[in-house]
Amino acid sequence: MRTSLLLLSALISFVMVASAANFNQDIDVTWGDGRGKILENGNLLTLTLDKFSGSGFQSKNQYLFGKIDMNIKLVPGNSAGTVTTYYLRSEGSTWDEIDFEFLGNLSGDPYIVHTNVYTQGKGDKEQQFYLWFDPTKDFHTYSLLWNPQRIIFSVDGTPIREFKNLESMGVAFPKSQPMRVYSSLWNADDWATRGGLVKTDWSQAPFTAAYRNYKADACVWSSGKSSCSSTSPSQNAWLSQELDITSQERLKWVQKNYMIYNYCTDTKRFPQGLPKECTAP
Repeated sequence: MRTSLLLLSALISFVMVASAANFNQDIDVTWGDGRGKILENGNLLTLTLDKFSGSGFQSKNQYLFGKIDMNIKLVPGNSAGTVTTYYLRSEGSTWDEIDFEFLGNLSGDPYIVHTNVYTQGKGDKEQQFYLWFDPTKDFHTYSLLWNPQRIIFSVDGTPIREFKNLESMGVAFPKSQPMRVYSSLWNADDWATRGGLVKTDWSQAPFTAAYRNYKADACVWSSGKSSCSSTSPSQNAWLSQELDITSQERLKWVQKNYMIYNYCTDTKRFPQGLPKECTAP
């Protein structure tokens, strides 16, 4: 009996691990005519861009709050003109969206990490960063934490941006529309690199980004209901997670040393006054 229980426990553990990172089970490649591939028994996914098309995928499930992790290795070499996206988005014309976009660059020049938050189809909340490592040499973990109080963008566990729920100040916050995870690799050389001055060098094609270890610790939304029980929130600690003192210091370090654009300081863009959330303590 004990042996049977141990075997059952091991089997359950295996299934849970597999479901956390198996692209065959969790992801649909949605466009690219074969340029998006799931490999290694569902443990690796690659997206490819050539002169004719890019490619993309989406999660099978929709989520209403969660912590989404993805290991990504970005396009190496001369990636100027290319954009690799990784984001949450709802459906419809008044969509919500939480964005990571990785803007390629000439060989030797740093990638730009572009972040944005949309609520009811309105964004204009861009912050951009350099990274403190080469994101093309190895896989790194890019995380989106989304709960009713805040959104936290993290890289390898280090927070780079926090967008708080400031509805009390009249600032819209995405909290009612379920979202899917999306990712794509596409050509955006009309704007992506130095405002479109640097074009994609198609002699370097095909361009490829690679993905591993997709994990959605999240509330699945299905048939109008959430999989998260309101009676046992302790099972989903991320639902009330906030930045501790150490994480706040790391966030300040990133924003001081690696932030290259912040809409909250762009007074030329907002001559009538900065958005309300920019004045929050």
